[in-house]
Amino acid sequence: IQWSSPPEAIERFKSQEIWLAPPQFYELCRLCNFTSLNELHKFNSDRALEGCERWLPVTLAAADGFIQLLPGDELYPEDPDYTGERKVTMSTDKTVEDLMREGSIFHRIVIKNTNSLAVYVNIQAKYKHMNPLMINTDSSNYNSRL
Repeated sequence: IQWSSPPEAIERFKSQEIWLAPPQFYELCRLCNFTSLNELHKFNSDRALEGCERWLPVTLAAADGFIQLLPGDELYPEDPDYTGERKVTMSTDKTVEDLMREGSIFHRIVIKNTNSLAVYVNIQAKYKHMNPLMINTDSSNYNSRL
């Protein structure tokens, strides 16, 4: 076991030394907003009573990858299947690049493959929370659309 700061862990993921699941990658991108544990602690204390939001990532299968949609994203379903009873599968013949180019309101994790993740967020976080830094582990760049 090796301790790594959030930026170090992301760099280790980029170099394929470690693997991170998309939710952990997202949270590490959020932790990259803080330069110290004291700063994180102060942020946490200041917003502790603001509330929290229930999230259910919804996966959209594209022609060349996947997008995990999060609440607030323009493609996020109005009534997600929280129980798993409806077995809703979202898919499209469009490529990830097409979906990114056509979109304008993002709260998503783009997954090209197990070692290629990117976080795109341009919505206001609820409950005074902190959005993650938008980090892309490959050379694709969709930042110009944000």
